[in-house]
Formats: sequence, structure tokens, C-alpha cells
Amino acid sequence: MTSDATEQVIITKNNILIVDDHPFIIQGYKNAITRYNPNQFEFLITEAKDCESGYNIITNPETLAFDVAFLDISMPSYDEKGMFSGEDLAKLLNEYMPNCKIILLTMYTELLKIRTIIDTINPLGLVIKNDLTFDELLFGFDKVINNETYYSQSIQKMIAQSEQETIEIDLFDKQILFHISKGTKTKDIPQYVPISLNAIEKRKLNLKKILDIKDETDIELVREAKNRGLLF
Repeated sequence: MTSDATEQVIITKNNILIVDDHPFIIQGYKNAITRYNPNQFEFLITEAKDCESGYNIITNPETLAFDVAFLDISMPSYDEKGMFSGEDLAKLLNEYMPNCKIILLTMYTELLKIRTIIDTINPLGLVIKNDLTFDELLFGFDKVINNETYYSQSIQKMIAQSEQETIEIDLFDKQILFHISKGTKTKDIPQYVPISLNAIEKRKLNLKKILDIKDETDIELVREAKNRGLLF
């Protein structure tokens, strides 16, 4: 007597948190997630629209630990609890649910900001929103759910470029850049930096040269210094 053996399919359940203040973006993430290997995974998705609702969900003792969290970096803050961005929610998740895989999404494209996020949060996923397509979201989600790091294309390029073009400047140069960024006129900088006006002007010209800046104004100098991680 023979019988047909039916292979048992094991469904892995995952608890997902999405925090973003744009409902259509949340829906886009949900559409992608629910299409990821539906024969192997089942997803329970929880939504939050700002830092306050995200905080309340994460700290609620009845909330099941999340497996993956999508956090927008820029969103309405929750000043009362010191939650000002998705970065703060990520730190909160690391405290309450240390095994949660975090994916941070941002419109920021400044190298310094990106490096700060990586150094302080070290998310498994980091995405520039302009890089995001449906297929790219699925690709990144696949990487993260399998415990692999995923940085979107723009972030990979920024990091690679910064490693190839490391620029060393001294304390005086950093002080000059700082005061320029705060709107201090060049002629007034000697009040704050103990070198002559002539030396400051020469250093500014040299900074523009090494940063390959043709613009005579200081706006581009400040912008490029921030992009290269020279200015906080």
C-alpha cells in the first residue's frame, strides 16, 4: 500500500515596524514586504507616523519584539521624551529590542551625516530615498532579513569616494571653515583664529583648490567641506 507524501512548508513569521510620516511611503514598503517570498514568510506589520507613536509602540510592554524596523530619519519629533528623529527611535529599539534589524531611510546626502549615522547607529540597512525603487527595496530587504548589511547605491559611492579622497587639514583650516559656515566675514575671522588676515585668505584659496571649487563665494566651500566630512 502506498501513499503520497506531502512536503510540509514551514512559514517563518516576522514582526515588522514601519515609522514614516508619509502614508503613501508606508504603503509602498508594505506592498514590497508582502511580496517577499510569500511561500516562506508571513509578516505582521505595525505602522507609526511620527516619533511619538513610534516611541509608544516600542516602549509598550505588550508589544512583541520586532524582527525588522524601517525608520525614516526625518519625522515629527516627540520633545517630551527626547525623540527628535528616526535615529533616536533606532537607539530606543537597540535598548528595548536589541535583536531587531534596523533599516534607516533618509533624504540626507551629506557624507558627514551618513558617517555619523553609521558610527552611532550602525544600522543593518541604510538607504537614500532617491535610490529606492520597488526592486531595490526588495533586494535590500532580502539582504537585511538574511543578516547582511545593505547600503543603497548613493551611500556606497559616497563612502568609496571619501576613502579614495581623504583630505587632511589642520586646526586653523577647521576653525576657518567653522567660522565661515556661521556667516563670519573673512575680515573678522582674525578675531577668532590667531593668524593674520593675509594667512586666512591664503588658506581659503588653498582649501578651494584642494576641494576643486571654482566658485568665488564661500557657499560652495562650506557645502563641499560638509560633503567631505571636514566640517561638523
